[in-house]
Amino acid sequence: MAEIKTNAMRMLDRAKIPYKHYSYETDGEHVDGISVATKMGQPLEHVYKTLVTAGKSGGHYVFVIPVAAELDLKKAAKAVGEKSVQMIHVKDINKLTGYIRGGCSPIGMKKQFPTVLSESARALDTVIVSGGKIGFQVELEPDALLGLIRGKYGDIEVSE
Repeated sequence: MAEIKTNAMRMLDRAKIPYKHYSYETDGEHVDGISVATKMGQPLEHVYKTLVTAGKSGGHYVFVIPVAAELDLKKAAKAVGEKSVQMIHVKDINKLTGYIRGGCSPIGMKKQFPTVLSESARALDTVIVSGGKIGFQVELEPDALLGLIRGKYGDIEVSE
C-alpha cells in the first residue's frame, strides 16, 4: 500500500527538512490536542496545536503552542505588533487556511500568515505539529519549522 503523504509532508520533503510522521486512529470528530498526544503516547509538552487569529487591523496570525497550554491573547497581539487579536470562528478555518479544525498545520496553509511558535519550543530537540490532516502528525526541529514557515519564537502562553 502506498504511503499517504499530506501537503505539509510534501512541503517538508521538497525543502529537504528531516521529519518523522505519525498517524493515529480517529473517528474524525472531537480531535483535541491532548487526546491526540495521548493516542500517540507522546508527552503533552512535545505536541503543539496551531491556532489562527484575526488582528484588530484585519490581518491574520498563526500561533503554535503546546496542546495543554492556553494562548495569551494580549501577549500574542504584542508578539505580532497588533492592538489585539482574537480567535477566528471555526467555520472560517477552511476558507482561510485550506485546513479543517483538528487538522490545521502551520505548514502549507493557503497563504503564509505571520506565525509565532511558543518560546517553550526552544528548549526541545523536536516538536510535533499537525501533518495537515486529521490522523496525521509530523515531528521536526523547531528551528527547521520556523525556517520553512518564516516564523519566529515568542512569549505567547498564559503564565501559571
